[in-house]
Amino acid sequence: MNDLAAPLRRAAPALIGYAAVRTLSLVVLAVWSAARGKSAHTLLTARWDALWYTRVADLGYGYEVRLPNGDVHSNLAFFPLLPWLERFMHAVSPLSYADGGLVVSLVASLAAAWGIFAVTEHVYGRRVGVCAVLLWAVLPVGIVQSMAYSESLFTALAAWSLYAVLTGRWLTAGTLALLAGLTRPVGLAVVAAVWVAGITSFTGFASRFTGFASRAGSSSVHDRSTAPAPGARVWSRALGMVLAPLGAAGYVLWVGHRTGKGPLGYLDVQAGWRNGFDGGAAFARFVGEKFTSFPSALAGVGLIVGVGLVLWLYVVGVRQGQPLPLLVYTGVVTALALCASSYFGSKPRLLMPAFPLLLPLALALARLRTSRSAWVVGGVAVASAVYGAFWLNGSGPP
Repeated sequence: MNDLAAPLRRAAPALIGYAAVRTLSLVVLAVWSAARGKSAHTLLTARWDALWYTRVADLGYGYEVRLPNGDVHSNLAFFPLLPWLERFMHAVSPLSYADGGLVVSLVASLAAAWGIFAVTEHVYGRRVGVCAVLLWAVLPVGIVQSMAYSESLFTALAAWSLYAVLTGRWLTAGTLALLAGLTRPVGLAVVAAVWVAGITSFTGFASRFTGFASRAGSSSVHDRSTAPAPGARVWSRALGMVLAPLGAAGYVLWVGHRTGKGPLGYLDVQAGWRNGFDGGAAFARFVGEKFTSFPSALAGVGLIVGVGLVLWLYVVGVRQGQPLPLLVYTGVVTALALCASSYFGSKPRLLMPAFPLLLPLALALARLRTSRSAWVVGGVAVASAVYGAFWLNGSGPP
């Protein structure tokens, strides 16, 4: 317990600030929804993807919806870890599957905030870590962190896996990457980070990246005096790399076996949802179509600015010397989000796990006086809460 108490005390300001921002968001959602005659609880637990997860928890796999245009929406598209946890919560408590998913998401969001703090503190120090968590909390789509969706659970597993990589805890990194791979398809990003870090560490190439934390003077840097012997490190690193892809690969292969379509069967399931990876061509066409009329052209400009901001933040992260595992992870998450061929309105949500994109902004925020940074975060938190309530009360899925 003492080993956990010190890191928790360091993270306390970040976690308290995070909880305050999320509470504000939920209060605004409740008031906004009540004014429109809607239930905030239903919006958080029983719409869009949340319904699909609870159906998996309740009925298992095999449920599908056939649309008039011939598309087949199968629940095999949804990875199993969140439904498993919903089923567990339902079994050990009076909670429904949906409420179990909400509890999992709320707990996971705090774990994700702590993981983001741990990674950022390791690289840049405590103050920047607090700022990174607060920026993640006030994202315009931050309300998803409090929904019965899998983003919070995935981000928690990804952040702590990345932290384990940065601190040389390879078995932990591999195990968490395995679980991330059972949570969302983008779990491949965590696997890629573990593998790239593992391969480069064998050659010594990664020293310029993993050594950045010690130059930053972080108090959470892994204590090399307690590190295992070199031979043990090699074996734990290799085992961690073996474990990392087993979750995603296992589920994809199981889906292929279940559908009778072999290793690529999961891609057919996604095709039934008109989703795939086309290098961003469909998204580019979607943006281009916005310029066919003046009102929608403003949305097109906004989309271009948004994508440009994401790419700029990634480039700044590279220039600032972010550790290689973070760059690999962020690059894969960003590529999969921007280059998916469908669900264009969900792209901000799909980018939410790419928290290292926020680190350049966190560095800038940390340079401000505490009073000024508090005003900035507070103002953005209010705007985010209002936007989240408006967005979630809309007609389309987030």
